Amino acid sequence: MSAVAPDWLNNGDNAWQLTAASLVALQSVPGLMILYGGMVQTKWVINSAFMCFYAFAMVLVCWVLYAYKAAFGKQMLPFVGTPGPVVSMEYELTQAILPAANITAAYPMSTMVYFQFCFAAITVILMAGAFLGRMSFRAWIFFVPLWLTLSYTVGAFSVWGGGFLFQRGIIDYSGGYVIHLSSGTAGFVGAYWIGPRLKSDRDNFVPNNVLMMLTGAGILWIGWNGFNGGDPYTASPDAGAAVLNTNITTSMSLLTWMILDVIVYKKPSVIGAVQGMITGLVAITPAAGVVAGWGAVVIGLCSGSIPWVSMNIVGKRFRLFEIVDDTLGVVHTHAVAGAMGGFLTGIFATSKGCISFACVSSGGAEMGHGVQLGWQMAGICFIVGWNAFWTSAIMLFIKYVLRIPLRMTEEELMIGDDAIHGESAYTFGDITHTHGLTLHGHEPSRKLTDIEAEAGTPETGEGSKAAKQA
Repeated sequence: MSAVAPDWLNNGDNAWQLTAASLVALQSVPGLMILYGGMVQTKWVINSAFMCFYAFAMVLVCWVLYAYKAAFGKQMLPFVGTPGPVVSMEYELTQAILPAANITAAYPMSTMVYFQFCFAAITVILMAGAFLGRMSFRAWIFFVPLWLTLSYTVGAFSVWGGGFLFQRGIIDYSGGYVIHLSSGTAGFVGAYWIGPRLKSDRDNFVPNNVLMMLTGAGILWIGWNGFNGGDPYTASPDAGAAVLNTNITTSMSLLTWMILDVIVYKKPSVIGAVQGMITGLVAITPAAGVVAGWGAVVIGLCSGSIPWVSMNIVGKRFRLFEIVDDTLGVVHTHAVAGAMGGFLTGIFATSKGCISFACVSSGGAEMGHGVQLGWQMAGICFIVGWNAFWTSAIMLFIKYVLRIPLRMTEEELMIGDDAIHGESAYTFGDITHTHGLTLHGHEPSRKLTDIEAEAGTPETGEGSKAAKQA
């Protein structure tokens, strides 16, 4: 007996939306896990990847219990919806509707909920890039659900879900504001409250595996086809335009960043090329399906140069960027690039693109709608202000009310993964550094120090010190 599909279901739209969602999910797990794991020092590989792994799971649980409806449900306040669960079969099988935005899609609510979850998860994971190498994992456990609840849902509802910025016609095609500007702002502010890494770690921050970093970057780039291609909520011509524009801008941005590296530093840098790739992906995100191809080229030139200046010149001359230890430069690659992309969207958005996207706006300044630039700037101010305030409030709540240190202990900062998780990213030979936990969670019968003592191994270096203290 075959199941009967409802009249409102479009099989092609449903298949594409689930595919797009899966591509976005792959950007986080494993994409950013691999990217972060390759970019950090060896002692931080597991902790960096595990922060992503945990956040992905925690966000989904919160999302289906209450956060989805706060971001995309019925309006409770001009900037947030009424929270509630989305876990009943009756709800999951109904047609996808965003009530406050008056948007209907030709697939079930379950598809919409999962698609939007993937965006919420990657926002938190992108922010983690600013905290790597010193944030307490216990603090991260509490930070993720609190920030999702108090910060992300508000930005998502205000811009996408039918809130006050949506009603004013702000254009954020796929998250330049909701995802990148918010994660970049929150990452920078949160890094201030957590405090810096060890001076030795900041001075010698060398990627432990460049090939692994490039693999993660490749997953991130290709996954962005679902990131931007899925946001028309249908397998439309606009989805194709968004995917093409995404790749145009990213390629142009990568090349521009690389050329600047060659001009200034006399060498093309792999890490620099990855940064240029990321800024291109971020900058085109608010504009992907509403600008023409030539607009995507201009945005790519700007995203490969303006964040380059922000990171390599401004970031090295202003003391604020020395005080705030933003590990992977998230404020430059996401906040600066996201705000710049949103501003340029206000210039280059076409009327035809806005109609295809079912946008309230009629186009940007280039089409004679100069007021759009004002609303794009207003959106930047709101997202930056809201995230700066609530990120600070959450950090202070965790530190002073929950009494959980935001920063690791000095011992953990010196040792890294072994001290925090009892595991090492790379183990060679028969001796592995297992301090307290093994694969099945049992206490190991013989500690590393016992084996070293029997073998007559000199106990020197941080690894032996860690074994003693463990």
